[in-house]
Amino acid sequence: MTTLRTSRSGRAGQYVALLGYLVFLGFPFLWLISTAFKPPRELGSLHPTWIPNDPTLDNFRQAFDEQPLLRAAGNSLIAALSAALIAVVIATPMAYAMARNRNRLSAAATGWVVVSQAFPFVLVIIPLFLILKNLHLINTLFGLIMVYVVWSLPFALWMLVGYVRAVPRELEEAASVDGAGKLRTLVSVTAPLLAPGIVATALFAFITAWNEFFFALVLLKTPEKQTLPVVLTHFLGAEGVADLGPLAAAAFLATIPSLVIFAIIQKRITGGMLTGAVKS
Repeated sequence: MTTLRTSRSGRAGQYVALLGYLVFLGFPFLWLISTAFKPPRELGSLHPTWIPNDPTLDNFRQAFDEQPLLRAAGNSLIAALSAALIAVVIATPMAYAMARNRNRLSAAATGWVVVSQAFPFVLVIIPLFLILKNLHLINTLFGLIMVYVVWSLPFALWMLVGYVRAVPRELEEAASVDGAGKLRTLVSVTAPLLAPGIVATALFAFITAWNEFFFALVLLKTPEKQTLPVVLTHFLGAEGVADLGPLAAAAFLATIPSLVIFAIIQKRITGGMLTGAVKS
């Protein structure tokens, strides 16, 4: 009886902790939505409310009138999708080779991948700028995409190595016994089981590039090339005073693509994991 009570109290504690974590994560987003629909009078109120008393769409109209949000969102979408695709194409075969050929070299490469994530942006921005300048890639989306690929590749590689190692070797050996060649085995057996990991890695690379600000600020000079995170800073005045309503509206719109893509893909990730578990 005591064990049952302890188990129930422990489970209740887990639910309370999970609820607190969800509130912690959801509070900024809910407050952002609330702010986006508040008129200027309520934004300056000394007694803010969760739900706007007089909701308005003027903040969204003003945001689109003041800044080229659609053009910036298009630039961000091109950069994020391209970086995610290229990173996954490069990382997948590399991860397979590292996972299936375990030796000192692959262990050192894995360690370097983890250590490289600790490098701050400021440490690499000057040599990176000089390299891109010599290649005439400053102020180009292609140059920014290459930076995003290089920056997201280590973690993408680290993620995919774990997924590859989770695929049993016995499946590949069985396909080989049945007469399948190496390429056929990779395409027909290994790749379907890696699909959830590839999709999750691509999603990570996309969100990283979509939200990135520092590289885009330094490397893109003309307004026509700037990405959405950079354009959002234009809602800040010269003295650091924010145009809060339009800024909240634009920031809310900027979060929608990531949420939509995740909502579409997460079912496929779960379904692919379940399929892989049944096959194995």
